[in-house]
Amino acid sequence: MRILGIDPGTGICGFGVIDILRNKPQLVDAGVIATPPHTPLPERLEDIYDSLHEIIKLNKPDVVSIEKLFFAQNVTTGISVAEARGVCILVAKQCKLPIFEYTPNEIKKTMTGYGHADKKQMQEMVRMTLNLDQVPKPDDAADALAAALCHSMH
Repeated sequence: MRILGIDPGTGICGFGVIDILRNKPQLVDAGVIATPPHTPLPERLEDIYDSLHEIIKLNKPDVVSIEKLFFAQNVTTGISVAEARGVCILVAKQCKLPIFEYTPNEIKKTMTGYGHADKKQMQEMVRMTLNLDQVPKPDDAADALAAALCHSMH
């Protein structure tokens, strides 16, 4: 099974693709879709749409695992992230892929056993689970891989 994990964002949208072979996850691809600051939101969303569509076309995932939105203090940022998340869901749906959603706490608990693990703990667990020499960079790619790994463990 091939899983595409997505950490949605307007400025930086992380993606991570893993294969599950003999119950072992293996890294296939990871990175970010970065949109330039000060670009109008509709153009940024179009860039995310086009880029994610290309990532799906190249990697041919079987399912998509996407992080659910968590509002902290900044509602304005949360709204634009929600719009980016909606675009990601739309692309997956148009590509006829099953979509699974996990909260940040669900992902953390699945990866570390603790729903409030910090970023460094999460990144280290992603590194160890995928048997990598280094933590995946940037952070958004590691978060997307964590979303993919979370789905593989459910």
